[in-house]
Amino acid sequence: MTRHGLILDFGGVLTTSVPACAAWFDAQQGWPVGTFLNAIAVDPVGRDLYADLERGAITQTEWNEGTAAILGTNPLNLLGRVLAGLHPEPMMIDAAQAARRAGVRVGIFSNSLGSNPYDPYAGYQFDEFYDAVLISEHYGMRKPDPEIYSIMLGLMGLPAEDCVFVDDTARNLPPAEALGITTVLAATPDDTIQQVEAFLGLTLREQV
Repeated sequence: MTRHGLILDFGGVLTTSVPACAAWFDAQQGWPVGTFLNAIAVDPVGRDLYADLERGAITQTEWNEGTAAILGTNPLNLLGRVLAGLHPEPMMIDAAQAARRAGVRVGIFSNSLGSNPYDPYAGYQFDEFYDAVLISEHYGMRKPDPEIYSIMLGLMGLPAEDCVFVDDTARNLPPAEALGITTVLAATPDDTIQQVEAFLGLTLREQV
């Protein structure tokens, strides 16, 4: 069965690797690799702060201040400084647009990082290049909260069985699978695109 909807995570799918970006920031600060990720994913206070940011329960500035206290660093534009090493992934962006030109509905489904003072989505032209965009803070939920996946399907205007969802975080996939959405765990852009091509029944890269 070929599908007619493609749902893409943002960080780590349309961008370069998030763990690599975090490691880059650690190096910039002279910290051991893993310091930043530990602060947002392992430290219980930091983990809750990050979840609250994704749900829109706190502002980016509040997150900057709380997370900087854990790390012992300057809170000023902390998120912007961390994400300075995150860049667009042109292969995935081009593949998404090739799918859209072929008649596939393409959506963005991203856990929020806030947009002020730093907007991680600036320059990606969501309104122009994608058919549906869900940023979690606007719904008071985040992946993997099950309810938000149904909201995304509503924005896509397609049944679950007609959609492919790509995310670089394994724990975000099971709620989609439970609804009947086909899932792809993003690894390298080449591998990810190959899997998406198979599910969509399309060639999304120029043949050489």
